[in-house]
Amino acid sequence: MKKIVTVDGPAGSGKSTIAKLLANRIGFSYLDTGALYRCVTFYMLENKISPKDNTAIEKSLNKIKIDIQKDVFVLNG
Repeated sequence: MKKIVTVDGPAGSGKSTIAKLLANRIGFSYLDTGALYRCVTFYMLENKISPKDNTAIEKSLNKIKIDIQKDVFVLNG
């Protein structure tokens, strides 16, 4: 069974710091889901896609490619 650990809490509470330290200590990979969210949000804003337009959002998701290189997230090249 694959193990996944998540850390949740309010903004500025140190979630990322704790998650990175924990991942390092127990030998897990750390994935910054906030960075993924920001990539998708940036794409939607740049393409003027309304957060209320579910059809446009769904169609756009197939056009988004996020490459993760260490701590760098690259949106569509």
